[in-house]
Amino acid sequence: MSRGKLLVISAPSGAGKTTICQRLLGNHPEFKFSVSATTRPIRANEVDGKDYLFLTADQFSQKVQNGEFVLWEWVHDNQYGTLSATLADALERGQVVVLDVDVKGGVNIKRQFPNDTIAIFIDAPDIDTLKNRLENRGTDDPDSIAMRVRRIPEELAYRDEYDRAVVNDDLEQAILEIESIVKELK
Repeated sequence: MSRGKLLVISAPSGAGKTTICQRLLGNHPEFKFSVSATTRPIRANEVDGKDYLFLTADQFSQKVQNGEFVLWEWVHDNQYGTLSATLADALERGQVVVLDVDVKGGVNIKRQFPNDTIAIFIDAPDIDTLKNRLENRGTDDPDSIAMRVRRIPEELAYRDEYDRAVVNDDLEQAILEIESIVKELK
C-alpha cells in the first residue's frame, strides 16, 4: 500500500475554500476530511465532529499541553488545531486527507510533511470579491467581517509558499483544476 497524501486547501476568508473542500469530498468519497478542532462557536449549519471538533478553551488547552496537535493557531480570536493522530493514521492507510486550514497552518503542515503534502492556495479574482462574499454569506457579524477583511492582505502574502494557486472565479472550473493538480502530484 502506498503512503497517503495531505491535500492542504487554504485561502483568505471568503475565497470559497470550505465550499471547495465539501465538493472535493463529495466528488471523491475515497478522500478523508481532517476535522480540525476549534474554540470558535458553532454556526447554525455546522455539525460538531463533522465540520469541526468544537472545544472549550480549557479542553483545547489540555490537548495543547498533551502534545496532541500537529499544529495549532489563533485565528480571528479563536484557536484552531489539527490533531496529530488523524493525519498519521490516514497517511499510513494510504488515504488522501483534505485539510481546510488557514494560510499559516497550511504552510506549517507543508513544512512538517514536505513529501506528503499537496498545498493549494485558493484565491478570488480580487479583494472586492472577497469582501462581497464575506458580507453575503451571512455567517458573521459586521465586526467579524471587518476583522477578516483587514486580514486579507496578510493571508494573500502566503500565496507563493503553496505548490499551486487556483483562482475561484468559477467554482466548477476551480474544482476541475484542483482535481487535475491532485492527479498530477499524487
